[in-house]
Amino acid sequence: MNKETNNIAPFEGLGPWLEMAERLGEIKRITAEVDPYLEMATITSMASREIGGPALLFENIKGHPGQRALFHPIGTSFKRLALAMREVPDKSGLELVRILKEKSKQRILPKVVPAAAAVVNQNIERGEDVDITKFPAPHFWPLDGGKYIGTCGSVITRDPESGRINLGTYRQMVKSKNEVGYYISPGKDGRIDRDAWWAMGKPAPVAAVYGIEPLQFMISSTTFPKTHSEYEYWGGVNGAPIEVFESDVTGLMLPANAEIIVEGYSYPGEEFHEGPFGEFTGYYGHPGGPCPYIRIEAVRFKNNPILTCHLNCDWPANSEYMMAMLRSAALWNNLDSLGVVGVKGVWSPPEATPLGMSIVSIEQKYAGHAAQVMALAAQCTGAAYFSKYVVVVDHDVDPSNLAQVVWAMATRSRPAQSIDILRETWNTPLDPSLNPPEIRPWGSKCLINACMEYRYIKQFAKRLLHTEPAYEQVARRW
Repeated sequence: MNKETNNIAPFEGLGPWLEMAERLGEIKRITAEVDPYLEMATITSMASREIGGPALLFENIKGHPGQRALFHPIGTSFKRLALAMREVPDKSGLELVRILKEKSKQRILPKVVPAAAAVVNQNIERGEDVDITKFPAPHFWPLDGGKYIGTCGSVITRDPESGRINLGTYRQMVKSKNEVGYYISPGKDGRIDRDAWWAMGKPAPVAAVYGIEPLQFMISSTTFPKTHSEYEYWGGVNGAPIEVFESDVTGLMLPANAEIIVEGYSYPGEEFHEGPFGEFTGYYGHPGGPCPYIRIEAVRFKNNPILTCHLNCDWPANSEYMMAMLRSAALWNNLDSLGVVGVKGVWSPPEATPLGMSIVSIEQKYAGHAAQVMALAAQCTGAAYFSKYVVVVDHDVDPSNLAQVVWAMATRSRPAQSIDILRETWNTPLDPSLNPPEIRPWGSKCLINACMEYRYIKQFAKRLLHTEPAYEQVARRW
């Protein structure tokens, strides 16, 4: 730990993070034999119902001797999340959002190392030797279409024109020993990259990282400007360049310290029936259907690798603290870059998936300030996808405290005047509320102004608050 900055020194790979988290009692090792068909997921779901529950490391998986799987590296633990951000584990959610907001402004280019020096290249299988079924891909929910190996991972693609490398998190269902599907929602960077290669009549080079450190998972799950690579933001939060090597199979730059990487090509017109899959909404959102897949040409993995897994379900068993941080920090940075003044806090409640809702706290500076923030927050890059509800509250309301937010909505909003609706907005095909499924790429947003009416703000009813001397006297005594 750096004593001057009170944060953790840069590191790479799952190993250092796992060691630190275990010292804090945040990892539970499961040594009894466990079945990857439903049992691992069921154990994780039950263990995650308590907020702050441990990450589970399964070390004895039926049918996969010597293989390991780590479920919910972050889960609902602010401690594990702080470690991933290279911060000491003593901070609240809103504090971590502020830190991530500033750290994600930094970009550090990756450092290219020789392929021979990459830890992930301790084992390389090619051609007929490729067999991803050796890894313990779970069957999570009873109605899932099959085993999903890519749930806490990172798909790596490249823009064929600019050469920009993208890291994105997309679900991946095992098709065969050397084929894996990858479903990507419309508008996501990985899909845009794939379509660009196909438009040229060429197969799309793709790699997928299945054993990753939590910070890579965080960065891969975030929407950044399409002109920059996630490697740069990963390095920025890490505080040092991320080591990568150039693949001799796809030419992609791959993370040198990953646990498991598969790579190959996705060919135009080659699809299979993928899904359904239990999604982050707590429902089977997409009914399943034709989906592109990767023809795997090489598998790279460390000795004794760990497959990282993420179970989608409803709150709190989902790993929504991570997404709450990511979306909140991204939205706050968007508002800053647009010149919005007076922002005191941003929060995307994990209880709302957390992609379904965004809350912004502001100190009102002028007439129309709250309405401006609502409109911008609803459509900026960081929060436009899926978010159905945007709420703006005053600076005396903690946006991460839903009780305070609901109180503000009940006492400061005027439904006839304070609610606006945006239609035909960017949505997800995974939204179960929109039927028939064909209409799902389009949605709507509800904007709620839960601030004191600005024209009467000086005359607005005074809030019940303790005086500072009385508060300090009681705090000292009790």
